[in-house]
Amino acid sequence: MTRATTSPTGHGPERGDDGVPEKGKGYRKGPVLLRGKEIPAQTTDQRLLAGGGESDWVHSDPWRVMRIQSEFVEGFGALAEVGPAVSVFGSARTPADHPDHALAVEVGRLLAEAGYAVMTGGGPGIMAAANEGAHHAGGTSIGLGIELPFEQGMNEFVNLGVNFRYFFARKTMFVKYAQGFIVLPGGFGTFDELFEALTLVQTHKVTEFPIVLVGSDYWGGLLDWLRTAVADRGMIGRADLDLLHLTDSPEEAVRYVIERGRALAASEREALDELVEDQRDAADDAGEAADAS
Repeated sequence: MTRATTSPTGHGPERGDDGVPEKGKGYRKGPVLLRGKEIPAQTTDQRLLAGGGESDWVHSDPWRVMRIQSEFVEGFGALAEVGPAVSVFGSARTPADHPDHALAVEVGRLLAEAGYAVMTGGGPGIMAAANEGAHHAGGTSIGLGIELPFEQGMNEFVNLGVNFRYFFARKTMFVKYAQGFIVLPGGFGTFDELFEALTLVQTHKVTEFPIVLVGSDYWGGLLDWLRTAVADRGMIGRADLDLLHLTDSPEEAVRYVIERGRALAASEREALDELVEDQRDAADDAGEAADAS
């Protein structure tokens, strides 16, 4: 069993893919920056989801809706004009001398050179690497930060940053403003973003977009499990496996996102045109029937 370790701030264990404290960076609570003894013991998400206790939640929770609304307004306002973008995910724990870090830098650079903004969680590791590649290529390097129970801060390569209190508001931005996902090796946070994207696409809750996994040695076992244990039991359809594209090449990852994204967009436009034509034909038939009567 893995034992949780205490964060340097003394405010709870390190957990999840984002669990890398960076002392001195500052603790973000929405637009507010906190350091040292001012860092709270609980995150906003913890307080929102806490059960039991006094009944004052009846009065306080409705007001939280206003804060949640403000996060969506701020996010929509900041990102509405960024243009085409790709979300890049991966571990906050990846050191700068690891090969995955170099892969992420190259992914960020190639995306920026292709005219795409690069969106990450704004933290260290793979996120900072992708932001670094985009930044040095002169592109838009976006960081969507999150309030965590220890200091992390926004990495230095972000040139457009938005900090969130609530994970669900942040996740909406990753999906809403991205034309695709590129996922490098990561932990629970990366898995969470990956499977949320897959679920949204599989259930047609969003228009399909390309999802690329980079690193066959890391993701190969997961895909084998999906093909056998999961698909063999009928938990997913065989066609669902086609929603994921695996590669070891940053060039192929970026090329696939661009080309697959264009193909999906063309199919969507064609389907919309057909729907409009069907509606027009139905209206004409209804008009002719009315005239005949």
